[in-house]
Amino acid sequence: MPTFVMLFFVIVIGIFLFSIFKGIGTWSKNEQSPRLSVKAKVTGKRTNVHRHGGHAHEHHHSHTSTTYYVTFQFESTDRSEFTVSGREYGMLAEGDEGMLTFQGTRFLDFQRNPSEEHTDA
Repeated sequence: MPTFVMLFFVIVIGIFLFSIFKGIGTWSKNEQSPRLSVKAKVTGKRTNVHRHGGHAHEHHHSHTSTTYYVTFQFESTDRSEFTVSGREYGMLAEGDEGMLTFQGTRFLDFQRNPSEEHTDA
């Protein structure tokens, strides 16, 4: 039985360390990537909701977290999906066109083109 427990902890610690190093690698790659600003169009939006729950001293508690994703299409018809904040997600609508600024896989900003109905003629 002790061998099984030891193996379990080695696997859990290995997964934990792998996740940390993968995150550091992604961060480093993004930092080395150039900041790009390109014309883009919002072509999709989605969310991923995680529910976390637990018991502590006969009390049940739960927590949810939401990750927001937006897909942009470039003039070349290539598409990229970025994780964005809830605020950015709420401000964007499918079909919005404008200038997307990003660095590697990191979303930085999206400046929507002013629509024709908002311009004074």
